[in-house]
Amino acid sequence: MREKLPKNKPETTLVALFGFPVKHTLSPLFQNAAFQALGMNTFYLALEVPPEELPDAINAIRSRKFLGANLTIPHKETVIPFLDEVSLPAQKCGSVNTVVNHNGKLRGETTDGPGFIRSLKEEAGITPKGKRIFLIGAGGAARALAFSLAEAKASICLTNRTAVKGEKLVSDLKNYYPQNTITYVPFSEKSKTLRREKIDVLINATSLGLKKEEELFRPADLAGKIVVCDLIYNRKTLLLQSAQELGLKTINGLGMLIHQGALSFQLWTGKTAPIKIMFAAVK
Repeated sequence: MREKLPKNKPETTLVALFGFPVKHTLSPLFQNAAFQALGMNTFYLALEVPPEELPDAINAIRSRKFLGANLTIPHKETVIPFLDEVSLPAQKCGSVNTVVNHNGKLRGETTDGPGFIRSLKEEAGITPKGKRIFLIGAGGAARALAFSLAEAKASICLTNRTAVKGEKLVSDLKNYYPQNTITYVPFSEKSKTLRREKIDVLINATSLGLKKEEELFRPADLAGKIVVCDLIYNRKTLLLQSAQELGLKTINGLGMLIHQGALSFQLWTGKTAPIKIMFAAVK
């Protein structure tokens, strides 16, 4: 009797996360759970890529083995010159967190902002239109959030430790959204502004709070019915702890991380991401 040969498995494809560092990331956990749930022979891996090695890393994903990549700190802005094209939203904010490989041609996308807006709606029941947002930060993630929030017709009050960078982000936002109320606040004035202004949502999009002793605001600054968001997701920061003790609604960065990852998944595969499975994988 002739032996049946096993059917050939589809070729293994890859997605990479480039960052420096990346040891803390949860992305492989939920992305690989999603690929497995859909029966895809695809593997997501996290690679530490120092800034000077980014051009070579980006060229490597032109191979047909790669569906694309994710970018995290410090590569979201510096990756752009090495791509063949960049989507309009990513061009506007100057930040790319997702690269899609189309037969060796690389396209940059941003899913951070839309991912955060989905998280805000799902976890706090808030849509940005007409809301007053106080955003701390001006890096890649903060830029992506700011442009998505402005696109959704929110008013934005922004501060940053490095004033030049924060002021440039405000200027860029005003160029694209002159009809929106967008203001810059010196970092030293952030507490006074938060107490004085009617703020609906406070967002920390910086690494401040990673250290236990770092305190962005005192509990007295957080008075009023405010939603407090901190994009740090691997610990409860003092900011979120203070807000919870005051009975305020809080959101960490886990929802944004998974929702942006689900949008990236769809860009790479053309398939709807199994979002419940992705959440279950990390929880």
